[in-house]
Amino acid sequence: MPLIDEIYLSPACDRSPKDKDKDVSCWTSTNPTSNTTFDSRIFLVITTNRKRIVMDELLQARGGLDLDASSIFLLSITILAFLIPVVVILPPVGLQKADALIQTHTKAGVDGSKSNLKKQFSAEHSPQANEPPKLQSLVIYPVKSCKGIELTRSKVLPSGLEFDRLFTFAQLKSPFPVSLNSSDDEKSQHKWEFITQRQFSRLANVTVDLWLPDEMKLRKQSMKSKEAFLVIRFPWKEDGWRGLYSTITAKLQRGRAAEPEIEILLPVDFPSEAEIKENGYTFENVKIWKETVNALNMERELPSELQRYLGVSNKLGIFRIEPDQLREVYRCAPTKDEAGYQPVTGFQDAYPLHLMTLNSIQKFSEEVPKDDDLKELDVLRFRPNIILSGAEAYDEETWKQVRFKPGSSGLYNDASCKMPNVDPDTGIRHPSEPDKSLRAKRAVDEGAPLNGCLGMQLTPLYDASLGDNRESWIAVGMTVEVEERGQHVYIKQ
Repeated sequence: MPLIDEIYLSPACDRSPKDKDKDVSCWTSTNPTSNTTFDSRIFLVITTNRKRIVMDELLQARGGLDLDASSIFLLSITILAFLIPVVVILPPVGLQKADALIQTHTKAGVDGSKSNLKKQFSAEHSPQANEPPKLQSLVIYPVKSCKGIELTRSKVLPSGLEFDRLFTFAQLKSPFPVSLNSSDDEKSQHKWEFITQRQFSRLANVTVDLWLPDEMKLRKQSMKSKEAFLVIRFPWKEDGWRGLYSTITAKLQRGRAAEPEIEILLPVDFPSEAEIKENGYTFENVKIWKETVNALNMERELPSELQRYLGVSNKLGIFRIEPDQLREVYRCAPTKDEAGYQPVTGFQDAYPLHLMTLNSIQKFSEEVPKDDDLKELDVLRFRPNIILSGAEAYDEETWKQVRFKPGSSGLYNDASCKMPNVDPDTGIRHPSEPDKSLRAKRAVDEGAPLNGCLGMQLTPLYDASLGDNRESWIAVGMTVEVEERGQHVYIKQ
């Protein structure tokens, strides 16, 4: 088929060119070198070396584009076919805080599809002949009572795994009830108290992401930084069209199952004096169980929606533990002479580390009644840091001191831990279980006859040659060597 070199407009129906500005019902285009006639109002001119659009002058004469229903339908399909790929690749949504961090930082943790706890209910975690227990998983909880982050390795500090329980939410409570003879000052005093899932179960839906500086990414950006950040996310949907818009943008950005969220960005490093002043942070006392610690209140970073989402009626704050104001641990813990330093902890319940074994969880789970709300007893319900596989059920309750050997971890150092007495930590969200079964089936400590016990608390030990530079590493694949056994007796606060 020969190419058309040019298209010319010529009058049809015996009209002359001077009539073309009048109400002309039809025009034809012809090539002087051809007998071919084209009845159309928009012409695409194809040449051997160029393309151009020739618009029919009737568009102006008739005051616009006159399309029938089928033409409008085809035009709409064409526009949608063009826009849909653009929207999918470049969705029209606002930037999230993580979108900026991804240029210079890497998110810490194991992807859910690669979790070492995917098969936690499997029989493969039973003891194997002539094989020591091994470290199956590590978990940190940067914000107390919120979702944890699974790791494959972690630095071990005197206060526990690095980044564990650095923050806690707290509510400002009034001194109620008060005695009748209390003074007005006593009645007006308010105190900050930490909150957990035991009171506000929606904390379990608050996700925490840890973003660590990535040296390779920073080099590409010609930047230097050692700052790490937390991004705290919680579900939130406004009413009306705003809620509909946020739902659509969330799904476009993160997938079909995504729901709208609000993000909070917090620095991991403790702020400097200048930053504290600039951001309006304050040092205040906060109560955790029966202890009171002076910590940094960063409530100014919290959106009002979080308080409403959690269902906290009192004023809500978020506290950062001060590295120089860690809580000293005496009750049940190794002495300063035994450990070589005074054991300390951050916002953990009582001790720096919490260990559990999958075989013990499975054994206990067999005795727990199940229902629609509790089909399996997930080990993360108990919020441990160190999760072991291949140990006899409840054997850990006789361990007094253990050493983690390299095993298949890829590390070349040992890590040693001392077991203080048992302090139960259940993280219960079910109305009655597993707490009811814990009390009925696991009252194994004469020091806590009314409390069920599961798992062990640990205090890290370090080689004396390290001096004040106390740190070591622990990783999935390490094996456990029990160096000392004995009986534990819990001592109440």
